[in-house]
Amino acid sequence: MTVWDDLVGQEKVSAVLDAAARDADALVTAAAADEPLPQASKMTHAWLFTGPPGAGRNQAARAFAAALQCVSPDRALGGAPGCGFCDGCHTALLGTHADVTTVAAVGSEILVKDMRDTVRKSFTSPANGRWQIILVEDAERLNEKSANAVLKAVEEPAPRTVWLLCAPSIEDVLPTIRSRCRHLNLLTPSVDAVADMLVRRDGIEPEVAVAAARATQGHVDRARRLATDPAARERRAAVLKLPLRLDEVGACLRAAQELVDAAAEDAKQLAEEMDGKETEELKTALGAAQGGRLPRGTAGVMKDLEDMQKRRRTRTQRDSLDMALGDLTGFYRDVLALQLGSRVAIANGDAEDALDRLARGSSPESTLRRIEAIAACREALDRNVAPLLAVEAMTMALRAG
Repeated sequence: MTVWDDLVGQEKVSAVLDAAARDADALVTAAAADEPLPQASKMTHAWLFTGPPGAGRNQAARAFAAALQCVSPDRALGGAPGCGFCDGCHTALLGTHADVTTVAAVGSEILVKDMRDTVRKSFTSPANGRWQIILVEDAERLNEKSANAVLKAVEEPAPRTVWLLCAPSIEDVLPTIRSRCRHLNLLTPSVDAVADMLVRRDGIEPEVAVAAARATQGHVDRARRLATDPAARERRAAVLKLPLRLDEVGACLRAAQELVDAAAEDAKQLAEEMDGKETEELKTALGAAQGGRLPRGTAGVMKDLEDMQKRRRTRTQRDSLDMALGDLTGFYRDVLALQLGSRVAIANGDAEDALDRLARGSSPESTLRRIEAIAACREALDRNVAPLLAVEAMTMALRAG
């Protein structure tokens, strides 16, 4: 097993990254031995990983980070970096390596204050690892100020620093940044590839794995969640019943409220799991006295944590809503396929009766308008429109479509 094994359906990307990791290892080894550096190298200081949701761009970046930090003794015998088992690989994959810094949006934007320390760190030499690696999971969420801070660091990086940026598409990143990065585009993996991964790695029954992979259309993380979490399957089943309920205004408003409430409950559960632990860990680090009293001058630090947690809850709620909207889009896509007599495989075979009913009772034009209404709702949520307002407008449009 290597660090590349979890990159489902990304053989070409894995090959490029493996070659770059080998050259990166040669550069560090030569420098440590005070030998001449290799003249030709596939390694560069900045990479941009793009691809549709679920393709695994963050996983690819993290696997590459692990390969760059690999300290397996097999490397000295001609083995490839990225063993997956050494301390460098293991801690990089877990996110605990001292020289792999991960930046992820906890709200709708990555603020410049969230990037300052990271940018400063990018100009330092690695503490223990072979490279100083900055992994930005949501590069599309960099605002103008934080993107400019990253640009300055990418323009003139330290010799042993590597930037790994991840975004849905190359257009989501500033032209000045992307022009300084080597671009790798990941493709949506096939249903068969995702199902095989679920069986092989997670021990899922083949029939369940295929159903989850088909329902999520190759989205690796959602397929795993759907295959392993009964609550996720229940939420999806409820979403797929929604189109048949939208027969009058009151039903539309109730359905919208239920979707928003379900997303809020997801956010609440995550907050309960994470917020309390983070708060106690920070209090301990700040030297809180018995009874929870904090030393003077630390209230601002606690307030920053509370603000971050609030932004994360908001994003979690919107991400949960977006997942439900993705399920709805897939449902109407299947309706459209039936209406047009397409031979495309139906993703939601478990809702075949509802699909047939809507396909017979509406036109392809109305189905397209409904898909557009869902897309408009997603765009509204990205613009920070109140979730309930955006979803109510969508359910009314689905009824009228």
